[in-house]
Amino acid sequence: MKELVAIIRPNQWQKTKSRLVEEGFTAYTVQRVYGRGRQKGLQYLSKTGKVQEGIRFLPKRMVTLFLQDEDIPRAIEVFLETNQTGEIGDGKIFVCPLDAAQRIRTGEKGEEILI
Repeated sequence: MKELVAIIRPNQWQKTKSRLVEEGFTAYTVQRVYGRGRQKGLQYLSKTGKVQEGIRFLPKRMVTLFLQDEDIPRAIEVFLETNQTGEIGDGKIFVCPLDAAQRIRTGEKGEEILI
């Protein structure tokens, strides 16, 4: 079992959601988050109209899926196909090991709760 976490642009969420459902990935969690990547020293206009350097956090969507190992490559492909523009800020995908899982309602454990 693995946890896949993708950070994407908010305007790409609807297209990504449609593709996930088409590919059979219907269980996920989505959060509105703010952050920044490597764009060090982002410039922005202050209230006085002067350009200043500073950290500005950008709105993103964080999508989390819990998947069987064999589903990870297909899920990654969905995120790449729907979010890759080649521009800074396209996002990131993280895949983490998942040691244990248990359904609260029934007490079921392991991979069977992913089905």
